[in-house]
Amino acid sequence: MSAFSDFPYPEDFPVFLPNARLLDYLQRYTEHFGLRKHIKFGTTVVSIRKRPDFAATGQWDVVTEADGKQTSHLFDAVMVCSGNFSEPSLPLHCFPGIKRFQGQYFHSRQYKHPDVFQGKRVLVVGMGNSGVDIAVEASRVAEKVTICTSRGAWLLSRVFEHGYPWDMVYNTRFMSLIRNSLPGPLSRALVNYTVNKRFNHENYGLQPDERYFLMREPILNDDLPSYILTGRITIKPGLKEFKDNSVVFCNCPEEEPIDIVVFCTGYNFSFPFLEEALVKVENKHASLYKYVFPTHLERPTLAVLGLIKPLGAIMPVTEIQARWVTRVFKGLCWLPPQSVMEKEVNEKKKNQVRRFGLSYDEVLKIDWLVYLDELASFIGAKPSVLGLLCRDPRLALTISFGPCTPYQYRLRGPGCWEGARQAILTQWDRVLKPTRTRVPTGSSSPWPSLLTVLGFLLLLAAVVFAFQ
Repeated sequence: MSAFSDFPYPEDFPVFLPNARLLDYLQRYTEHFGLRKHIKFGTTVVSIRKRPDFAATGQWDVVTEADGKQTSHLFDAVMVCSGNFSEPSLPLHCFPGIKRFQGQYFHSRQYKHPDVFQGKRVLVVGMGNSGVDIAVEASRVAEKVTICTSRGAWLLSRVFEHGYPWDMVYNTRFMSLIRNSLPGPLSRALVNYTVNKRFNHENYGLQPDERYFLMREPILNDDLPSYILTGRITIKPGLKEFKDNSVVFCNCPEEEPIDIVVFCTGYNFSFPFLEEALVKVENKHASLYKYVFPTHLERPTLAVLGLIKPLGAIMPVTEIQARWVTRVFKGLCWLPPQSVMEKEVNEKKKNQVRRFGLSYDEVLKIDWLVYLDELASFIGAKPSVLGLLCRDPRLALTISFGPCTPYQYRLRGPGCWEGARQAILTQWDRVLKPTRTRVPTGSSSPWPSLLTVLGFLLLLAAVVFAFQ
């Protein structure tokens, strides 16, 4: 699910890659497409400015620095790909008594190795993916680990139904259709049922507050529930104040002794190399059309990629953004008028703020599959399930009910890849090969064929219902 759309993972790679394997994959991709010669390492972008004739040419003056020497460049277009994890957010003023606290504290971005927690009493502030991962690692060497959260969070295991990877079950076209068609109360009931099948979140102090019920990004971690059961990790409510060597939690009068605090308080984003007027940032929200293009430039030659938080893999999202952006740069795709883009940005911002508040993490959230399809439709790369149903029913069925792997966006349109169909039809083989290292005799089952028949009937029913 995280692979680039024309370069599947090697068959011996695990489904969820550790950092060394991900680096290996990126290096293979770079070498396969001959990209290394276009990358300048150890180079800082100092400034990006419009040229005086920008209205006519759309060109940019770019200043970079390497080894203490600055160099000026002329570019026809610019993509800003600095992402949303470059500037740690550490709002110490929001934590009363922090100045008197005598223990150690740091932002999660500074964390490198759990040895720093050896024999310590550790507090993790915040409950995102980084916070839970750090807490789990710390609990193996620390005396005690506490996570404090004011909002709670849903917890998903990477191992989902029947042992399959969570995103290959969750991010399918059929499941997306169901989720987006249900009214609010039914959506909440479905979420509550799905995430509580493994364990009751309320019993573990994890269930989100009512106002964040559908909005919180789920946490992916396989260890936290068992670590709570065995007492390695304790969940506490929000932090009230710091003392000299302890903390006090909301609604908890007792002080908790603490030696080290890890603030997992997220990130801000900014563009110090850009003029402030180029990308308008208000309340931690950048006014970008489809989260990519500034709406007010005379020429659409500046794009921001990856400033988004999908519930799914980020690499396919940034790839489809790049494919759309390059065609806009070339004049092969066109943006709507400025007034139309600004209206959409403002309406989306209002809706997001109404649902999520001004939290940076929440405003950037999007529906992974819906967003991918939308951008793919701009460049003619969105798969036509109805058309495939007539020409290639097996592929249509796999696309509709199977995981939405990125290869679907290489079946048609610019940059189509002849290996896309085969990559889609063999996706489960690549998932299972690294895990099925021992196959018992007599393990074949009639279920796959029965599921295929059932899926085909469901697909026909969905098509008939859609065109009624």
